[in-house]
Amino acid sequence: MTYYLIYLALINLFTFVLYATDKRRARRGAWRVPEKALLGFSLLGGAVGGLAAMQYFRHKTRHFYFYAVNVFGILLHAAIIFLLLRAI
Repeated sequence: MTYYLIYLALINLFTFVLYATDKRRARRGAWRVPEKALLGFSLLGGAVGGLAAMQYFRHKTRHFYFYAVNVFGILLHAAIIFLLLRAI
């Protein structure tokens, strides 16, 4: 359980930075981070970081599917934590 929580903390931090990088590149007109990567890291556990970055940087907030995937990611990993706690 401890390793899983460390994993979630790290992937959320990484996802937050990834969204921030994409926003910075969007402002500069540079190469962007693919949406599949942003959404993929959100599903892999970085949904809290993704939602936080969306609000903080006001990035991808017009895309409903970004909200949907991030909320689904939070629910998915909350369920995993619940199952892990029940197994203890």
